[in-house]
Amino acid sequence: MNDTPRPGLYVHVPFCRSKCPYCDFYSVTTLEQIHSWVGALEREARHYSPRFAVFDTLYLGGGTPSLLSHEELSAVMETLDSHFTFADDTEITLEVNPDDVTPSKLSFYRELGINRLSLGVQSFHEDEVRFLGRRHTGARAEQALDLIRSAGFENVGIDLMYAFQGQSAARWIENLERALRFQPEHLSCYQMTLADGTPFGKLHAEGRLHSPGDEAESRFFSLTSRFLRDRGYLHYEVSNFARSPRHLSRHNGKYWNHTPYLGLGPAAHSFQDGVRWWNVRSVAEYRSRLVRGEMPVEEREALTPEQIGLETLFLGFRTHAGIDVNFFREMEGADAVLADLEKSNRVRLRDGRVRPTPEGLLVADRLPLLF
Repeated sequence: MNDTPRPGLYVHVPFCRSKCPYCDFYSVTTLEQIHSWVGALEREARHYSPRFAVFDTLYLGGGTPSLLSHEELSAVMETLDSHFTFADDTEITLEVNPDDVTPSKLSFYRELGINRLSLGVQSFHEDEVRFLGRRHTGARAEQALDLIRSAGFENVGIDLMYAFQGQSAARWIENLERALRFQPEHLSCYQMTLADGTPFGKLHAEGRLHSPGDEAESRFFSLTSRFLRDRGYLHYEVSNFARSPRHLSRHNGKYWNHTPYLGLGPAAHSFQDGVRWWNVRSVAEYRSRLVRGEMPVEEREALTPEQIGLETLFLGFRTHAGIDVNFFREMEGADAVLADLEKSNRVRLRDGRVRPTPEGLLVADRLPLLF
């Protein structure tokens, strides 16, 4: 039997009806470019078709993939089906904005074979939704979840955001409670990042928007982990929780353990055979290069064994799966460091692996520096 992990396929849909002020993912609001993007995507897929074997995950992210029309999304899926091979049990995820959810669209998604939805809610509180610049309301998010469940989707994720200016711990818990009413199979709880270049990042640089501070952010993190674990969720990655082991995001797991993955579309990243590459952050340049018969790769890097090892530490300490204990055998002083981390309840040694505890996940990015 071949136990080699199968690769994953990511498609970046770089279009939004409006831009959220905190978001630093690449997207544009010029929707008239969608048609040319679909054509360019087909050219890129054709190029990579011989290089990747059978995929077992497909993730359509963005941007806002749910704004695509039936015809546009059909064209994307037909392109992928014509150039790539997918396993029978492929996890097919679509990111969805609550404002786009209709019974007609949900029925169409199921016809296309989409079996996992990731709903970008961020908050159910109306004032917080407005502050975050979302185009849906809290009530609309709850209505969307009702429609999704009624349509028969059995693998649903909800994205929520915490630790931003003006948010209290009590209101954050209310958001979690409202999300749990729908018994989501997956929850992604992200701490707000005031990224440079975003509207919120600029306000922060000008002193007009503030983060709660490290201590408050740590309290939010610990509160979130404890609240969801008490309700049966598995805290399996710094920001991610699953209702059971079978509801872990199979696609995202590939990024965390160096499984090959292919990214199509502007700004998409790929990894194969120790080489990582990423595309240009421009729909126009992405299309122009492909029309000229060139690849839209902005840059690539071949990872050294040392870089792979460092990433293994950084990524491994961010997930409940942890790191194979044999990885540390040749590291001078590693046994003493691991003993101290276990004593301070930052890691546990189980089943031949070094696994971070919830307390360890809180400081996951600091742990590799100890080695």
